[in-house]
Amino acid sequence: MSKPLRTVDTSAWIEWLTGSAVGKKLGHQFPEKLQCIVPTIVQLELSKWLIREVGEEQADHVIAYTQKCTVVPLDTSIALLAADLHREHKLATADSIVYATARHQHAELLTCDTHFEGLPDVALFPKKA
Repeated sequence: MSKPLRTVDTSAWIEWLTGSAVGKKLGHQFPEKLQCIVPTIVQLELSKWLIREVGEEQADHVIAYTQKCTVVPLDTSIALLAADLHREHKLATADSIVYATARHQHAELLTCDTHFEGLPDVALFPKKA
């Protein structure tokens, strides 16, 4: 039986990379490269965070890792789906794009962001307040 495809949200990448308590739980859920979908907007958000928090060299290593996964660029069909999901679920633009990418790829969304709570095909690992 093949493992399901998973789109990994920026919040999940950050928790996983920092090894937080939630990140440790995510470790067992984090997809292998062949099952991992990475929207290009996640690469943008992740790169910004990594450069700010750990520096450009480490950012380059992580982005290189994401490029070994299935990188999905924003195209017209995903953009239009994101617009629909934004209206339907009141998601922010970046969140709409990430969720639309997951839906478009028939993948589950792995996230720590409670904005996605209750949405179909979402594996939510919320950070404790």
